[in-house]
Amino acid sequence: MGKRVPADARQAVVVYGDGTDSAGSTVVLYEKQGTAWKRNGSWPAHNGRLGWTTDHRMDDERSPVGVFSLTDAGGSLKDPGSRLRYWYDDNAFASMIEDGDDHVHDFDYVIAINYNRLTDVPPFDWSRPDGVEKGGGIWLHLDHGNGTSACVTVPESGMKTLLRRLDPRRHPVVVMGDRERLSA
Repeated sequence: MGKRVPADARQAVVVYGDGTDSAGSTVVLYEKQGTAWKRNGSWPAHNGRLGWTTDHRMDDERSPVGVFSLTDAGGSLKDPGSRLRYWYDDNAFASMIEDGDDHVHDFDYVIAINYNRLTDVPPFDWSRPDGVEKGGGIWLHLDHGNGTSACVTVPESGMKTLLRRLDPRRHPVVVMGDRERLSA
């Protein structure tokens, strides 16, 4: 997988899934210093309820395997110091959750994963350049303790760290998939 990271990427959020069909994973932030990648944070995480796929489809409850750029962030809470462009909108993010829902804080902070989405638009923009059937709206967001529809969830401390450290001038990417595919 590392061979697919663009040469200009100086930051990588790597999501190591526990297994092909597992919703458990670990998120690690790496930053390139010279020619070496330095580990600068690690958090327990969750991915798609049914694991990982190399052919993601809408509502398959699997997270897509691959390397995707990270350019846009946002949330229902004010910007905690993000270097990525931050789109604050408490109404847009809140509209995705029913009142009283256990997931009410999931979208307090999000980082859009550039899988089947336009860049330089809010994370909640539902344009799908490759078609709706390929899914989209896949984000790093706050963890709620179990698997997701396709997103990757991270504890609040991890999300705040990522928002404050990911720098668009360093061309951040997310590298994600189950451990077996990532090590191949």
